[in-house]
Amino acid sequence: MVGPRRRFVWELDWNLLRTFMVIVQEKGLTAAGEKLSLKQPTISNALRRLEIHMDCRLIERNASHFAVTPAGQRLFGECVALFDIVSGLPQHMEEQPGDVTGHIDIALASHVVCPFFDEVLAAFHRAFPQVTMSMTVSSSRDVAAAVANRDACFGVCLMEERHPKLEYEVLYREGFGYFCGVRHPLFGKSDIALSDLRHEPYVSFKTDQMSGALWPVALLRQQEGFEGATIGTSSHLEEVKRLIIAGFGFGPLPIHVVEDDLRVGRLWRLPPYEAVPMVDVHLVHDRSARRGRAESILVAELRQAIAARPVETRTYP
Repeated sequence: MVGPRRRFVWELDWNLLRTFMVIVQEKGLTAAGEKLSLKQPTISNALRRLEIHMDCRLIERNASHFAVTPAGQRLFGECVALFDIVSGLPQHMEEQPGDVTGHIDIALASHVVCPFFDEVLAAFHRAFPQVTMSMTVSSSRDVAAAVANRDACFGVCLMEERHPKLEYEVLYREGFGYFCGVRHPLFGKSDIALSDLRHEPYVSFKTDQMSGALWPVALLRQQEGFEGATIGTSSHLEEVKRLIIAGFGFGPLPIHVVEDDLRVGRLWRLPPYEAVPMVDVHLVHDRSARRGRAESILVAELRQAIAARPVETRTYP
C-alpha cells in the first residue's frame, strides 16, 4: 500500500510549485503570466489546483488586494530552496574533481565603477577560465530581490532596506557631488556657493530620501534647505545623468564615475567641493544558498579581499 506522503509526491505536478513561486515573486497573477508567457486563466487554474493539492489557501486576492497567507509564505520558502537545488544540478553534473566549471549569475546596480571589484574578477578568471558569467543590471531593490530569490549568486548594490535573509558587506564607498549640464545657467561658473543651488530645479535618484539608500545626499539637501522642484528621477545612474546633461536641473552623481564627462565638458562640478556625502555600495549574498563550486569560490574570494583591504583603499574618488 502506498502511504499518503508517497502518494502526495507522485501525484504532485511540480510545475505548479514553479508557477506559485513566480506568482509570489511578481506579486500578482497577471504579472506572473507575463513572466511565464502564459495566459492569466492558466495561472489562476494552476494556483487553484495547487491549493486543492495542499488543502489550504495560499493567496488571498481580489480586484484590489493580493496577500500571501502564512501557509503560502512557508510554501514559497520551500519552493525557492527546491528551485535552488534543481537549478544547480547541471553544474554539479558537469564538474570534474580537478576542474572548476559552471556559470555564475551576478546582479548589479547601474554603473558600478569599482577597480577593486574588477581586480577580483580578473584574478578569478585567470584562475578559472572555463567559468562563464552573466551580469544583469537593475535597481538596487531588484538586485537584492534577485539574490533572495536565488536568481543571482550575489549582488552589488546600495542597501535600500536590509533583507533579513541576506548578508551585506561594504564592497566600496563612493563620494557624491552635485553637477549640472552645459544647458544649465550655472555651467562654467566657479564662484558658486551652496546657497546658489537652493531654488534650482533638481534631478536625482528615487532613493534620494532620508529613508533611502542615498540618505547622506538627502541629508545635505535637507541641511542646506534646497527648495527647488524635483523635475526628474530614475533608479539608474545613466538616466539621472542624461536628465542632468539635458538641462532638466542639477543633481548628485558619484564623482569618480563622471570624470570623463567632466573632462569633455558634458558636466560641470558644483559645490560642495569638500566633505561630500559618502555612500556605501554593498556585496549582497545569501549565506544559506546552495552554490556550485565556482560560485562558492568567487564569493569566498570577494569576501577575503574585502577583509584584507581597509575600506579607505576601496573608497572613491
